[in-house]
Amino acid sequence: MKTAAELFGEAKDRVTQVTATETLATRGADSSLVLIDVREDREWNLGHAAGAVHMSRGTLESKIDAAVSRDATVVLYCASGNRSALAAESLQAMGYTNVASMVGGFRGWVDAGGEVEG
Repeated sequence: MKTAAELFGEAKDRVTQVTATETLATRGADSSLVLIDVREDREWNLGHAAGAVHMSRGTLESKIDAAVSRDATVVLYCASGNRSALAAESLQAMGYTNVASMVGGFRGWVDAGGEVEG
């Protein structure tokens, strides 16, 4: 049996992780980057990264195909980087080829000076 911390750690080892600063720089250079917030509705409603798409972790796999091409550059974030690592792992299994989890999540985004909406 594994703990949640072990599951998060293993997922983080298997996916690409980027910082909020790297995400901001990439987003500035690549307008096709899709930033996906996998937090719950109540978290999203309190504020989210400007221009992000909301797909909560529980519905991501069923909604992603209709919204995002499998060859798109995708960066996922949550509150701290744990749920987004699990989500990135799931998208990789679905065939998404350029997906990353944002280290530090929304907190990291705010700390890096990322624009916030909501």
